[in-house]
Amino acid sequence: SSDDGAPELYQTDPAGTHSRWKAQVIGGRSAKSLREFLEKQYQDGMEETACVRLAVQALLEVVDSGAKTMEICVVRRGGKKEMMEEDAIETIVKEIESEQEEKRAPPGAASGGDPEYV
Repeated sequence: SSDDGAPELYQTDPAGTHSRWKAQVIGGRSAKSLREFLEKQYQDGMEETACVRLAVQALLEVVDSGAKTMEICVVRRGGKKEMMEEDAIETIVKEIESEQEEKRAPPGAASGGDPEYV
């Protein structure tokens, strides 16, 4: 961690070279596009909840089954670590999916159900 106890993120490659990051993804075919997503979306000074949400958004791009296949560990000042519970992750997943559905809906479309049953 830094002098003030804030967590820092480093990546070490197989040759032993290490790089410091503010946000990073590794592995998989989508790593480059997800890294670009994080570069565009991450902002210095983000609150913890916004950072967790950003991580979940990135993970949703590469996992199919939502929170069931996600593990998120929040590292806080002083090196304190907390594994998030699946239901907390699922709440964030549902919020993100709901917002994405709203963006896809045509303007003026009724929300909250199938038009056949309205």
